[in-house]
Amino acid sequence: MSKTQDERGRAARRGQPFLDEPEAKPFWASLREHRLTAQRCSSCKKIFNFPPQARCPHCLASDYEWAILSGKGKVYSCVTYHRPWHPAYQDKIPYNVSLIDLDEGGRIVSNVVDCPPDEVRIAMAVEVVYEDLPEYTLPKFRPVKSA
Repeated sequence: MSKTQDERGRAARRGQPFLDEPEAKPFWASLREHRLTAQRCSSCKKIFNFPPQARCPHCLASDYEWAILSGKGKVYSCVTYHRPWHPAYQDKIPYNVSLIDLDEGGRIVSNVVDCPPDEVRIAMAVEVVYEDLPEYTLPKFRPVKSA
């Protein structure tokens, strides 16, 4: 885990995702292999939003499969934090938190990287990049470069 200090000099740890939830294990395992995946409902064929869950949010069916996604999408919404949400993020401000609409469907909360936070825009085309941490991998997104 990433350690830093809060404003009083106390050690603070970065939050860690719930890696052992049954529905989420395949998602985290795929990220370790640099593959972005999502649940696809076996009944209505729609992609689930994140985080992984036991039932389809569209039709409530419980049968699903894991689909490999392209990792491309567009920024649906974004906010820039100028004060850290948690002391472990003190050295990262300002930073953005963005909702990404994925091309195949579904939406994920992440960060847009390789771009100043004040330049992140709604409808900006983005693609996935992976941040490998000791215990898990996070999907982040960067702007798609113009050809």
